[in-house]
This record gives sequence, C-alpha cells and structure tokens, in this order.
Amino acid sequence: MTIDIKKNGDEVTLAIVGRLDTLTSPALDKVVSEECDGATGIIMDMKELEYISSAGLRVLLGTHKKMQRVGFLRLTNVGES
Repeated sequence: MTIDIKKNGDEVTLAIVGRLDTLTSPALDKVVSEECDGATGIIMDMKELEYISSAGLRVLLGTHKKMQRVGFLRLTNVGES
C-alpha cells in the first residue's frame, strides 16, 4: 500500500493505493495521526484501493470518530464491491 498525501490549508487528502489490510492498516493509522494532526478535514480517495479488510475498516472508523469532534472525514471514489 502507498499513500499520497496532499495538504490544502486545514484539509488533508490521502490517496490510498493497493491493499488496506492487517499488515498495512497500522501505516494508515500512523499517517492519520502524524500528517493529519490539526486538520479539520480529511478526504480519503479510494479510487486505487484494491481491497480493504476489517483491520482497515477499524482505522477508518477510528478516524471518523476522531474527526467528528473537530471536522469531517470524507471517502471519495469508493468502489461498488
């Protein structure tokens, strides 16, 4: 998995490429903690995401919970399956 990070003021866009699973979800959690600290908006672009496991979903839910207090989390380009 790779994560392309783009900052625009207090919003951060994370483009996730590859698989978000048990092995890679800690990396996303770390990026959210370090790169998105102080952000009021996080946009996760899922266009190139091939697979997401329950471990990846836990990171998304945790990020959503955190962002509800300070702003928003938006998922874009989510696939149908």
